Amino acid sequence: MTIEEGIIFGKKYLSSVDAKILLSMVTGYDTLELINYLNKELSTVEEDKFKKMIDARKNNKPLQYITNSVNFYGIELYVDENVLIPRFETEELVENSIKIINERFTNPKVLDLCCGSGAIGISIKTKIPTSIVTISDISSDALKVANINKNKYNLDIKVINSDLFDKINEKYDCIISNPPYIRNNEEIEEIVKNNEPSIALYGGENGLLYYERILKDIKKYLNEKFLIAFEIGQDQSESIKKIANFYLNNIEIIVKKDLQERDRMLFILSK
Repeated sequence: MTIEEGIIFGKKYLSSVDAKILLSMVTGYDTLELINYLNKELSTVEEDKFKKMIDARKNNKPLQYITNSVNFYGIELYVDENVLIPRFETEELVENSIKIINERFTNPKVLDLCCGSGAIGISIKTKIPTSIVTISDISSDALKVANINKNKYNLDIKVINSDLFDKINEKYDCIISNPPYIRNNEEIEEIVKNNEPSIALYGGENGLLYYERILKDIKKYLNEKFLIAFEIGQDQSESIKKIANFYLNNIEIIVKKDLQERDRMLFILSK
């Protein structure tokens, strides 16, 4: 099978883009380079690997898990079935958080709570090199992925295996979290439901379990001047505001929408 034949074969089952991405992973050529090697024969190993990838994609396995790669905020991250695939909405959370951090703090001390692949903490450390970043997750398998990513970029980031604050012993200027927030009975896409880790998706009957647990204890882990940043479900902002106002005093709460005009980010700032 040549690369050209591989593209034609792949397009029988997948989009042209997906087929080219898989061929790129197999051959090592950039997707834009493939056109220069259309007549190149794939080795038996490459062809078998390509066909196995096609089968996995046909069976609705996310492309990111097949390639073990996702681009997040300009950074190439390793991902597998032990972590959520970072979404564009979380990139928006990172971008807005970085703006606030730069306005309010110097050498900020940051905790990425429920870090999964480490996407949030790694992005902040990359964009704010003077930041002191800790990433934490209950899942030791997720932290294996996060460690791969931090080591890939040789970043000085502390990693803690903890159920929320159980093993956290320091105070921070900024705590950022994209916790599980889907309601237990909420209908979600089959590709997400069947592939991504449920521990990182579901947040109790009303989806608010982890916001309640975090905000209940968070005061002990914050410096006097602080920022709390959450990714939230589109219908959760008012409920989370009430929880925040119950546990915290003298705060300002800002809700921001994502590019789809849905409430998606909630920021709690000390006054």
